[in-house]
Amino acid sequence: MFQRYKKPAGAKPVAARPAPAEAPTDEPAAEPAAAAAAAPMRRTAAPERPPRGRSAKVAAEATPEDGRLKRRERIEHLKTEMHHRLLDNLNLGAIEKADPAALRAEIVAITSDELAEMGVILGKEDRQTLNAELFDEVMGLGPLEPLLKDETVNDILVNGPHNIFIERAGKLEKSEIRFKDERHLLRIIDKIVSAVGRRVDESNPYVDARLKDGSRFNAMVPPVAVDGSLVSIRKFKKEKLGVDDLVTFGAFTEAMAAYLQAAVACRLNVVVSGGTGSGKTTTLNALSSFIGRKERVLTIEDTAELQLQQDHVGRMESRPPNVEGKGAVTQRDCLKNALRMRPDRIIVGETRGEEVIDMLQAMNTGHDGSMTTIHANNARDAVSRLENMIAMAGIEMPLKATRNQIASAVNLIVQASRLQDGSRRMTSITEVTGMEGEVITLQEVFRYERTGLETDGTIIGHFTATGVRSHYADRFKAWGYDLPSSIYDPTTGG
Repeated sequence: MFQRYKKPAGAKPVAARPAPAEAPTDEPAAEPAAAAAAAPMRRTAAPERPPRGRSAKVAAEATPEDGRLKRRERIEHLKTEMHHRLLDNLNLGAIEKADPAALRAEIVAITSDELAEMGVILGKEDRQTLNAELFDEVMGLGPLEPLLKDETVNDILVNGPHNIFIERAGKLEKSEIRFKDERHLLRIIDKIVSAVGRRVDESNPYVDARLKDGSRFNAMVPPVAVDGSLVSIRKFKKEKLGVDDLVTFGAFTEAMAAYLQAAVACRLNVVVSGGTGSGKTTTLNALSSFIGRKERVLTIEDTAELQLQQDHVGRMESRPPNVEGKGAVTQRDCLKNALRMRPDRIIVGETRGEEVIDMLQAMNTGHDGSMTTIHANNARDAVSRLENMIAMAGIEMPLKATRNQIASAVNLIVQASRLQDGSRRMTSITEVTGMEGEVITLQEVFRYERTGLETDGTIIGHFTATGVRSHYADRFKAWGYDLPSSIYDPTTGG
């Protein structure tokens, strides 16, 4: 049997995912000490406002027996009314510096007073829901906040104020959470982008940003978004998934892990290819665990997502232009500067434009062991994508010279895929072996073979070696990674 890949020091077993955070419980009136701490947040003289007829009418007509939808609508109407009243009572300038527990107690107290003034009686569960959602409106991102706290949710996709979808375990499902209207959704979008010094409006209808927790945020607003604002949030994973974890989850096998350890340690240049949500960044993070602890690694990303497992890591993030159209810092700018910063390896989070030229040159000029990701369906498509990006960069170069550049720079293409049952697999590991005439030659070493489908839609399949000995086997041996020939045998490897 082949020698098992070395686990990273201190590797821990995969823990079960935590359950979604529960809604905050309702609290009684604040204790004197808490009330004193919260006092600066309430305005000294709250303006008197008569109860609004709409909320009183909803409160009178809606009852718990009206059903879940009526109950949800009632909470939404009350939340809108109470949000206005909170804005009248709270000192907005002190909210950001307020202790969350004190602010929560203050919201509970104000809500209780206002509901009593309106003559509205709520059950314990409805009151808890109302207080939790009001806190999220004031301190968080409103209806999105419970989804951001839910550890089982990977992606949040908003198609207008009333259609919110989430992805769990690779599958999309519609959420019951809604925004009140388009104005409510736009207010939350503006809250997110203004916090990072950006703007979105008719003149600039789309924006990329990063939330406080590192999640990636993208929004597009009308008139470009026809049926209401579009929002996409790729949640930032707090846990660092290592190679052990991915093997346990079935993303690839121990034999493939042993091969990848040799490839990364021996400083092969690696391209991780795949579609959106296929696990490219997760794979890149896991592969980085095989980089030596004494190497200097520089990372370049549009939105910082990589969680490398080394100490000596320098992280760079590109920046869009400001409202005046100035101050942009592109990935290519970062890459050019990175070459002057004595890197041992350069990792580009995603190559998708003219920075491909500098990335390939870095791989060809002494920065072996560099890595990047690109969007492509398979290894051959990944090579074609690299060719197209070079052409789109405006570099006039004969096709054969372009392909020579790619063939000499890229050693390994790892294909990550999300299958239709939601599972993510490393479906192919392909080596770039050189040129044959004007064609870049590739050889597949490992692949995932599908053999059937369960009645519940689960894909049946297995990993296998292709029977081809690695083109870099001698290099592996010279670096101290003498992989057994059985690892390439389709009957025993894979």
